[in-house]
Amino acid sequence: MSAMPRRSGRDPERTMTLAGHLRELRRRFLIAALGIVLGAAFGWWAAQYVFVGLQVPIKQAAADSGYLVALNFDVISGSFDLTFQIAVTIGIVVASPLWLYEIWAFITPGLKRKEKQYTFGFLGAAIPLFLAGCAVGWIVMPRLVEVLLEFQPADTVANLSARYYYDFVLKLMLACGVGFVLPVFLVLLNFAGILSGRRILRSWRIAVLLIVVFTAATTPATDIMSMLALAVPLVLLYLAAAGVSVLNDRRRAKRDAAFLDSDLVAG
Repeated sequence: MSAMPRRSGRDPERTMTLAGHLRELRRRFLIAALGIVLGAAFGWWAAQYVFVGLQVPIKQAAADSGYLVALNFDVISGSFDLTFQIAVTIGIVVASPLWLYEIWAFITPGLKRKEKQYTFGFLGAAIPLFLAGCAVGWIVMPRLVEVLLEFQPADTVANLSARYYYDFVLKLMLACGVGFVLPVFLVLLNFAGILSGRRILRSWRIAVLLIVVFTAATTPATDIMSMLALAVPLVLLYLAAAGVSVLNDRRRAKRDAAFLDSDLVAG
């Protein structure tokens, strides 16, 4: 009899209809989007400083090689479009605590009250890792620009499209940020009962292969050190996620066994 109240607390979430899940997804998406919009408002002000920082590796590469390198806007609205894109990117980064929480809250709606503390652990790990990944992308970016511009023929001018150049930087930063936070989502799926720790651990070969392919795609093949600098942390984060998931499975198994024993005693 004592077990009934504990189970009933989870039933409403487990029996939620498809329409209910879609409404919940829409609500959380709108909250996350509002946070990004507010972050983008700040990003609009900060865009000019970010754009100055984006030009640093180009100017440095031009000074080191002696080649002429410049950013250009090929359409009249190019500067406005780029400023808007930078502002949205800053909004995504600034609002990362909010939208990461909304993802967590949508995937794990059935957590018990005592398990709600995992929210702080998730955010405490996901937010710093996402920001650290973006920072790694920003740090690696100048080296990538330098290496790629080395292929420029002598006595030529590199008129780089400002929008294309920023797309390159944006994808690199966000890819690194997402790559760093993916192990946390593996733990999230484990806590939600979707993935077991053993399954995550058994898939380490596939994970390492995907990590190597990912790092090879985001760093030039001629720069093996940059590739390793990105791959090694990702592999370690994956193994840490597998370890946490295995420990959580053991804790869950002990809890379920104790719960079953209490049911037998009550019966």
